[in-house]
Amino acid sequence: MTTCLSPSVYAMICKLGFEVTEHRDISSVVSENGEVCWNTITDCVSYAESGLDYCKSVRLLGPLCEAVHLHYLSLTRVHFDILYASWFQWTHCPELFPEILDALQSLQPTAVPLSILKLTSCLERALGDVFLLLGKECPFLLRDLLASQELAQVFGQPVMDVLKVFVGSPHGLNLRNILWHGFAAPQEIPPKYCSMLVLLAAGLGQLLDSFLQLTQRSLTRRCFLTLANLEDVSVFPAVTTEVLSMLDAMVKKSPVIPGTMTPYWEAAISNFRSHRFADCVILLLTQLEAGLRRAFATVNDCPARLLTAESTILYTTFDEMLAKDLNDGTANQLPLLLGEPVMEFLWDVLNHQEGPRIRDRLSHGEVHVCEVPEGAAHQLLALSLVLLLRLGPHGGLHAGVAPSEEATVQSLVSIAEGYSSRFHPASQLKKQVLSCEESISSWPALSLPEGAAPEAARSDDPCETEACTTLIVKVLCEMCHHLPGLHRHLDNLDGLRSEKWAQVLRSLCGTSIPTLYCPRAVLEVLALLQKVCARCHQVSTQVLASTERRHRQWLDKTLRSRQRQNYLRMLPSIELLSPVLRLVLLLVTLELVSIHAVGGKSTCDYQQYVKFLKSVLQYTENLATYTSPERNKWSETVGLSHRALLSMWAFGEKKQMLMHLATKQAAQESPKPQRRRACLGV
Repeated sequence: MTTCLSPSVYAMICKLGFEVTEHRDISSVVSENGEVCWNTITDCVSYAESGLDYCKSVRLLGPLCEAVHLHYLSLTRVHFDILYASWFQWTHCPELFPEILDALQSLQPTAVPLSILKLTSCLERALGDVFLLLGKECPFLLRDLLASQELAQVFGQPVMDVLKVFVGSPHGLNLRNILWHGFAAPQEIPPKYCSMLVLLAAGLGQLLDSFLQLTQRSLTRRCFLTLANLEDVSVFPAVTTEVLSMLDAMVKKSPVIPGTMTPYWEAAISNFRSHRFADCVILLLTQLEAGLRRAFATVNDCPARLLTAESTILYTTFDEMLAKDLNDGTANQLPLLLGEPVMEFLWDVLNHQEGPRIRDRLSHGEVHVCEVPEGAAHQLLALSLVLLLRLGPHGGLHAGVAPSEEATVQSLVSIAEGYSSRFHPASQLKKQVLSCEESISSWPALSLPEGAAPEAARSDDPCETEACTTLIVKVLCEMCHHLPGLHRHLDNLDGLRSEKWAQVLRSLCGTSIPTLYCPRAVLEVLALLQKVCARCHQVSTQVLASTERRHRQWLDKTLRSRQRQNYLRMLPSIELLSPVLRLVLLLVTLELVSIHAVGGKSTCDYQQYVKFLKSVLQYTENLATYTSPERNKWSETVGLSHRALLSMWAFGEKKQMLMHLATKQAAQESPKPQRRRACLGV
């Protein structure tokens, strides 16, 4: 294929804007001092009965865009700054625009598309800031932002219609989407449209300045985000010269990279070598999507999905390519081609809410387009090499690899094949469990403060405390039957306070759990378990803060009499909370490692199970409330814990937890007879 643009989209971008050849004087578009004449631009926007007439608007705007482009080609950077620099300040990326001027005057084929990629991201973020002058929650999608009444109130509806023609609708030029989703080849993007976007940015700055003066408002710019948790997916080693050379060679012969797109790959590698890591990452993201789309269309036998979408059809984007099934319900074959570990990596980098979501955050302007960390470029380049090898002509990972390169390739492939998700809810829950256990382990050794009478620290109801202790041992004994062989023996409550306890949780959290395409029931249960664990961590944090504060106040003798008594009653309550919280953590972790057993539950059993988990969640939420500085109801936590432990024991007796079902399934699958595991020391 010579183009990935459908016939109508190709005509819109490459032909319509050139059909009217009349000369337009730049003085009718921009004054001598750089003021944009908006009436000249908005007069070119045409309307039909159904709304905007995008085709006619593009035809009429074509000559204006050409005049603006020739105007910018005639400017030096100094003259450009004099005329326009002040009007780009509102974008929060004013340094980007002189670079775009250089790109417009450059002969590099990818300079203009890369400029539009960065400019549309910058504009979306800046327009969101303007929206928040009047609105409360900024729309996530650019098209919804441009359709908002808030922006129309600031800039005027005719101006917003101009923006829709260029970047806000699949009926128009749609420059943002066709580039960020990797559809357009470098030569298919007329430079004059990039020039017009630069002028529109300056004109918007002028209109915004007038609005702010008129309304006496001030624009608050949202801070850019950093790419969260990027270090968690930094699994590949730093890219070497050898890897770059291999990539250069693979790009030229890969079946998933058509000749029209190779300039993007070459520019990405060149930008990496020049330490322009943001430019490298932006180009790689668009071309990874384009390459995977080609592989997706091939293995699923749907060649039409290679093309840009018409206004009535969805694009084939990462969301669909990474999904389990196609829109018609048939199984997506791309996961079989790439393998689950590579799919997990793509999900972690691009889709999971807790992950960096690098493409979304860059394309929507949440991350500064000039400040992408070097590590992101290393990871994406290494992944690109693995993917190009995987998608090679023979489908083999080592096809076409020279013997001298074999070791490097094998290392990268081994890393890719051994990858497991870091940002799936199951993986996130493992992190929560270990973090919470670490927090509990840091609780100070509790002892009566100097000068306190022993009887003053006794529990209000010692019988209820003893009942709790007995229940903890009983529940623990039952859970021991489902622990790995090396950890079946927890020596009653003393074992809960030892390093051995942390080892048990670490061992369980080291259990491999399939995470790709989890059923809805699995995700619902994981969400509940995450909430339970989060509340346990909150309680632990509050206990630490309270004990440290009260102990310091006791030493400083700043506690009133009632506060002193409350502190002394708090100590035995906290002593009980430690084993209770750890027991809840053990419950959460055992359910986590048995999570796929939920698929064996009937609807009724599943509803009862969810009800039980919600009762545990309610207990931890109440515990977080009682131990908060505002409530400080430490004595009440004993009764609360007793009722929760009774509920755990009662539900456990029904053998309806996931750990029970998993053990039962394992026993049925094993040819050997199963012997009941004893809980020694209890």
